[in-house]
Amino acid sequence: MKHIILGNGPAGVVAAETLRKAAPDDEILLIGNEAEPPYSRMAIPYLLEGNIDEAGTYLRKSGDHFEKMGIRQHRGRAVALNTEKRTLLFDDGHFENFDRLLIATGSHPVRPPIPGIDLPEVQTCWTLADARAIAQMAKPGSRVLQLGAGFIGCIIMEALVNRGVSLTVVEMGDRMVPRMMTPEAGSMIKRWVERQGVKVVTKAGVEFIEKGKNSPLTVALSTGEHIDCDLLIVAAGVAPNAAFLEGTSIHVAKGVLVDDSMQTSVPGIYAAGDVAEAPDLFSGRHLVAAIQPNAADQARIAALNMAGQAARMKGVLAINVLDSMGMISSSFGEWQGVAGGDGVEQADESRGRYLSLQFQEDVLVGATAIGWTEHIGVLRGLIQAKTRLGAWKDKLLAAPTRFVEAYVACQRSPG
Repeated sequence: MKHIILGNGPAGVVAAETLRKAAPDDEILLIGNEAEPPYSRMAIPYLLEGNIDEAGTYLRKSGDHFEKMGIRQHRGRAVALNTEKRTLLFDDGHFENFDRLLIATGSHPVRPPIPGIDLPEVQTCWTLADARAIAQMAKPGSRVLQLGAGFIGCIIMEALVNRGVSLTVVEMGDRMVPRMMTPEAGSMIKRWVERQGVKVVTKAGVEFIEKGKNSPLTVALSTGEHIDCDLLIVAAGVAPNAAFLEGTSIHVAKGVLVDDSMQTSVPGIYAAGDVAEAPDLFSGRHLVAAIQPNAADQARIAALNMAGQAARMKGVLAINVLDSMGMISSSFGEWQGVAGGDGVEQADESRGRYLSLQFQEDVLVGATAIGWTEHIGVLRGLIQAKTRLGAWKDKLLAAPTRFVEAYVACQRSPG
C-alpha cells in the first residue's frame, strides 16, 4: 500500500514515523514544499535571538533519519487532487498516485489587503526564508512596527527586542492576544510588555503603508497616527493551506473537516494539524486548533487509521501557552466560559499572577492563567478528563488557587 503524507511539518513527520512503525512494509512518501529539511516554525524566535542556528530548528537532527526509516521524501507543492483516481498533481507537473493520503499542509500567514503590504520592507515571520530577511533588516537601533499582538506576534516580540530594535506593536483588539486571553489577562500582558520598553497600540489598524520621506516606510494607523519604520512585520494570524482542494468532494469550512478518526469526507483521505478542523472536546463543534501538540496527537491518530488500526480522538482541546517577554500565560478549553456556566477570576498584578476558572455544572471546562508555571498541567488534566468536581467546585469558586488540591482529591475519590 502507498501512503502520501502531504506536508513535512510536525504533523507530517509524526505521521510518517507512526505509520512506519504500524505498517513496516508499506510505501511512505513525505512531501514538503520548502528547500530545508523538516523544521519547526516555533523555533524561529530562538533563531532570531541567536540562541540556535538553522539546524537547531530541524525536527530531526540526523540527515539520513527518514532514509533509514524507509520514508521517501520529495519537494513539491500540490496544486490539484483527484479523489476518484487517487492522484495528486504538483506544481512541477508530475503526478503521484496513492492508496491513503494525509493532508498535513499546515497554514500560511494572512496578509491583510492593505495598500503597500507588498513593499519589500514588509515581512511575515513564518518560514526560515522570512527569518533570514528579518535578520537582515532588524539591526540594533532599527525601528520595527509589528502588526498583530496575537499568539504569533507575542512569541517573536522578545526576539526582536533582544536584537536591539525599537519595537511598536499595533493590535486591532482591545488587548493583547484577544483570541486566547480574557480581557483582564490580555490587559495585564499589555502592561507588562510596555514596562519592557515595547510601545503597544490597541484598538488600531493599519490604513496604508507607503515609502517614507525620511525612512523606508511610513505606516498610517486608523487612529490618525503616522509611524516611520525600517521594517514592518505582519503577524495578523494564519489560515489553513487548503486551496488545492477546491473543486474536490472533500468538505472544507475554515479548515478540512474531519471526524474523530481524522478522516475527511472522502474515505482513505485524512487531515491533521493546522489544516484540519476537528470536533471540539466539549461542544462537538468543529474548530481549527493550530498548536504543535495538537498536530502531533492528530497525526498519530490519522496514521494509525491509515495503517488499518482503529484509533479515535476524544476531541480537540484548545491549548495555548505563551511566553511574552518573561510573562508566562496559558489558556485551556472553553476559557471564555459557556452559556449557563459559572466562573471565577482572581488577579494579583503586583505578583504577576492571574487565574480564571470556568465551569459547566461541576466540570471545569476552561481556564486562563498568568504566572502559574508549576502544576499548570493540572488544569489541563481536569479539563481534558471532564472530571466531576462535586463539592470542590464551590471550593474553587471561593478559592480558585486550590486547583491542585482539587485535582488530588478528585483523583483519590472521583466525583
